Amino acid sequence: MKIDYIEEHRLFHLQGPNTSYIIRINEHGVPMHAYWGRKLAEAPAEGLFVFEERPSFSPNPYPEDRTISFDTLPQEYPAYGTGDFRHPAYQVRLEDGTTITELVCVEHRITAGKPKLKGLPSTYAENDSEAQTLELVLRDGQTGLEVVLSYTVFKEHDALARSARLNNLGAAKLRLLRALSGSVDFRHDRFHLLQLSGAWARERDLFRRPLVPGMQSVESRRGSSSHQQNPFLALVAPGTDEDCGDAYGFNLVYSGSFVAQAEVDHYRTTRVSIGLNPFDFEWCLESGESFQTPEVVMAYSPDGIGGMSRIYHRLYRSRLCRGAYRDRERPVLVNNWEATYFDFNADKIESIAKVGQELGIELFVLDDGWFGHRDSDNSSLGDWTVDARKLPGGLKDLASRVNALDMKFGLWFEPEMVSPDSELYRTHPDWCLHVPGRRRTEARQQLVLDLSREEVCDYLIEAVGSVLRSAPITYVKWDMNRNMTEIGSALLPPERQRETAHRYMLGLYRVLETITSEFPEILFESCSGGGGRFDPGMLHYMPQTWTSDNSDAISRLRIQYGTSLAYPVSSMGAHVSAVPNHQVGRMTSLKTRGDVAMSGNFGYELDLTQMSEDEKTEVKAQISQYKQIRHLVQFGDFYRLRSPFEGGDAAWMMVAEDGGEAFAVYVRELAEANSPMDWLKLRGLEAKARYRVEESGIVYGGDQLMYVGLPIPRVRGDFQSCVWRLVRV
Repeated sequence: MKIDYIEEHRLFHLQGPNTSYIIRINEHGVPMHAYWGRKLAEAPAEGLFVFEERPSFSPNPYPEDRTISFDTLPQEYPAYGTGDFRHPAYQVRLEDGTTITELVCVEHRITAGKPKLKGLPSTYAENDSEAQTLELVLRDGQTGLEVVLSYTVFKEHDALARSARLNNLGAAKLRLLRALSGSVDFRHDRFHLLQLSGAWARERDLFRRPLVPGMQSVESRRGSSSHQQNPFLALVAPGTDEDCGDAYGFNLVYSGSFVAQAEVDHYRTTRVSIGLNPFDFEWCLESGESFQTPEVVMAYSPDGIGGMSRIYHRLYRSRLCRGAYRDRERPVLVNNWEATYFDFNADKIESIAKVGQELGIELFVLDDGWFGHRDSDNSSLGDWTVDARKLPGGLKDLASRVNALDMKFGLWFEPEMVSPDSELYRTHPDWCLHVPGRRRTEARQQLVLDLSREEVCDYLIEAVGSVLRSAPITYVKWDMNRNMTEIGSALLPPERQRETAHRYMLGLYRVLETITSEFPEILFESCSGGGGRFDPGMLHYMPQTWTSDNSDAISRLRIQYGTSLAYPVSSMGAHVSAVPNHQVGRMTSLKTRGDVAMSGNFGYELDLTQMSEDEKTEVKAQISQYKQIRHLVQFGDFYRLRSPFEGGDAAWMMVAEDGGEAFAVYVRELAEANSPMDWLKLRGLEAKARYRVEESGIVYGGDQLMYVGLPIPRVRGDFQSCVWRLVRV
């Protein structure tokens, strides 16, 4: 890890363990993108660029050199209006109504470590020896606009963290119309684009398509990162698979509306840009003020899509997630939602917990319905006081009853929302997002609190904190069940109304920073109707996310597989639920449900008191097995073996960092008559080592397991699974 500056050629060579990223400042002060890929021994002085004159439709900004055109120049933070007709990284409207600016590099700084981003989540370094940061300071001489581009490389990770800070050094105010986090110009268009798209209950399907001329993009305009699109895209070379080929990933550390796009121009070059969605966005930058963009984490691997994923997984586990549970194994839990929904009392909860304790469950989570007068989803959000009808002894009494069973106690919240039927709304009807004179559109019979307002954030900090201080609560599920409409704030002046959505996110991050800092021993899990806000921004405060409200094991094959492209399995909540499944009505065996859910933070979401003795025996065995392998789920390297998007089966495995043990899972969807014999080739093992399969006691060579494979047992019936635990001998 180091950043070299070759002054003679005005080259910056940013180096990770196995990658290089090179920037050159041209003679006019424009930062040009030169290279990103496999590590180079040194930054080459020649051969990085070829310039030639193009037709007049590619204008020449410097009359003395007609080989230069912004229309063809690969740039680090491009503008629009002076000859580059591709999508810009930023755009500013001046007081005279024009939008023309031209940034040139005036200085640079190389420092040890990684600075924090004010008010925003980001990756981090625990000490200055872990990372190095380059800042390029760009200025527009006429307006006083300054842009500071930040690039961080890591000692242990082949990732590059980028962001931009826009400062108004002039006397007149500026209006930001676009402020993206990063832009990279590739030399060609010979790529496939990977994206993660879906909907509620079928999040993060994997789509792959060749680039074509023009714009291809994914975005959210919902005020959250969304179920529909994820703030991630990757470019991969044609033919790239899990193990081989170039893969370039882009992941935005942000939880609000975003855009991630790849534009192929008329010369078949590709520009990738990512950041805040400029749709319905504007930011007034007064003299002396600054605007910080979110961070984008860029990862390159020559070892295929799997190599790229493992870069993200290792970085996010150790230098994005925080809190006591970053490095601590997560407890096995039971959640009462699908067991009781809103219909419960303290005795019913205790009865479920008693069975859970007998089976080895370590944490009971009380879901929705414990507060206000909440017997359905039509009331009480915002009134975070205990419903004495259901819990006459309060949360402290219920938590004590659960703790007496040697189990920890957790609680569900939905703090960002308010019910029209609530004391909070009746007292503060202007505290929700709204536009005067317009309807207040409801979803799930609730409105969105206006977290751009300081007093609303203060209320949430105190209300949630008061509950967490009132009882021995060790886990919080933080839910959010709708997207934004009528995005306006009663406190903002007209010229700042289009700042509301981003100010909401800044308010949310302040709330999360304050609460998680006060309660560092609590395990926080993010949720947004399941996976509607599965993004790095939330993982910074909460090391795991409820992956989807769809807990069907077969649906989860695609959901969890797609999620793993960027996010570690340690960040995925995965539970065994009842059958017929409540979302899709499918019947699957308890074994298959358990095998799939073990590849995440394991738990149960059903009424344990209704299980037969045989089912309880099987659940007890599942929990025991998970406790033996959860260190692999939490800290191991993840390998995808077979894709549910390409065939009728799926497989994956987790391997200890030292290669000493592994856990592999195989799931077949539909049975096939007279099917052929099949072997599953493993990955990530030591070729020269020998491994014992714990289920059978058979010892295999690591090379045999990877190059020949394990024979897959022939099992009759649909939706069947098998697992193998391997230990080096």
